Amino acid sequence: MRRFVLLAPALAVFAGCSAPAQPAPSPSGQPSAPASAAAPALPPDPEPGETGTCPYLKTDFVADANGQKVSKVRLSADAPHPACFYYGLDGKLQLTARVYVGEPAVATALVNKAAPVDTSNPADEPSGWKGGYQPTGDGGAVYAVAKGNSAVIVTTNQKQSVKARTVTTKAIATLKL
Repeated sequence: MRRFVLLAPALAVFAGCSAPAQPAPSPSGQPSAPASAAAPALPPDPEPGETGTCPYLKTDFVADANGQKVSKVRLSADAPHPACFYYGLDGKLQLTARVYVGEPAVATALVNKAAPVDTSNPADEPSGWKGGYQPTGDGGAVYAVAKGNSAVIVTTNQKQSVKARTVTTKAIATLKL
């Protein structure tokens, strides 16, 4: 019995040495993330530029999918896939499609920025893609998904997120992402 008593403190010391260090709690009481898990730097939001033709979404398709005629399309300067901005007959923006291909962490972060995990509904279409969808503050909807190093984010002025999902699925298929 004495041997066990003497070994118990020694085992406790070794167990304490081998336990991984826990992150220090943040002021909110939640463990803080290690420095290596810092959020990746995101590219700036795309801005509409020249009027043109979207290379991965035909105007007629977007008009049908979103339920509004399109008066013009403007493109961002992003390469290799510009963001496409579709405007209605009233001159107001009706739909935006953004495609990102690059670092996987950035793709995921862009999707989480557009449709945060904590507030959005889970999105998993097309197959293998993950993200979220939710209403936007201006009465529209956003559908955002990522897979590997790619992200596709579509916002619409329509309340039905199915319209944004339909456009997202078409962009992914056209670009073969």
